[in-house]
Amino acid sequence: MSDAKTARALMLRLVDNLETVIQGKREVLELLLCCCAARGHVLLEDIPGTGKTTLARALAVSMGCDFKRIQFTPDLLPTDIVGTSIFHPKDLTFRFRPGPVFTNVLIADEINRASPRTQSALLEAMAEHQVSLDGETRPLPSPFVCIATQNPVEFHGTYPLPEASLDRFSVQLTLGYPPESQELSILMALRGRHPLADLEPVATHAAVIALQEAVIAVRIEASVGEYLLRLVRGTRDHASVRLGVSMRGALQLARLARARALMAGRDFVIPDDLKVLAEPALAHRLVLDARAKYAGVDKRSIIADVVGQTAIPR
Repeated sequence: MSDAKTARALMLRLVDNLETVIQGKREVLELLLCCCAARGHVLLEDIPGTGKTTLARALAVSMGCDFKRIQFTPDLLPTDIVGTSIFHPKDLTFRFRPGPVFTNVLIADEINRASPRTQSALLEAMAEHQVSLDGETRPLPSPFVCIATQNPVEFHGTYPLPEASLDRFSVQLTLGYPPESQELSILMALRGRHPLADLEPVATHAAVIALQEAVIAVRIEASVGEYLLRLVRGTRDHASVRLGVSMRGALQLARLARARALMAGRDFVIPDDLKVLAEPALAHRLVLDARAKYAGVDKRSIIADVVGQTAIPR
């Protein structure tokens, strides 16, 4: 992608296209696009019926990419995700049958309903964009984005995501209910055809890959990099936190900030990029100590405290 203005135009075109399906949530859509541009993955934690699956499908259509959905259940196996080798007696050979993870946009629906063993089948795919099976490593298609969903209010028959899994997600987002001003228009618009039926691609595989490569070229000055690290260290030193943000979290925050700079038409990161992204990118990575956990301390309030107490570079 030639310059920041071209990248910005593509990202805004994608956001506008998504907004025809998911109305009144532009800020969330922009964060989602930043995550895709930064080669990240999204954890959508929300109650049923807020449009999580619709959002994932709309993203795939808008980018002109393939889409697959996995419904996570207690009896789901790792091979149901990554695939398996099937024996063919006619020629006495094993042939690999790819699982649904071999796609561009994957939605892992209700990921916390599957066992930890099955959840872990996504770890290599999310971190390294590849799958290792039967002694062979197979790359995933590019781009690859995993959007996992979970219900924050229903815990019967669920397995909470461990810290190692949570750390693979670049951001945790919540759609929530649409604004009251939008609910009536959504209700009146859905008379027959779903908005997804008329959605058209506004990008290509090549354009999305070029966008991801353009993110890498965005500059982070040393003073801004120090500010990012002070934010990360602030989470580790907080009195209510047992385990703060890892170095992986710091690196993903840097990539997200680069993507947000491109969305603003800049080829450099500013402190405001980090301040805006701190909560969605860092809060889900925190592990609270026992006292804070049972006192109901909100992780987002901890990130707000850290941001407020960290000096901004001039």
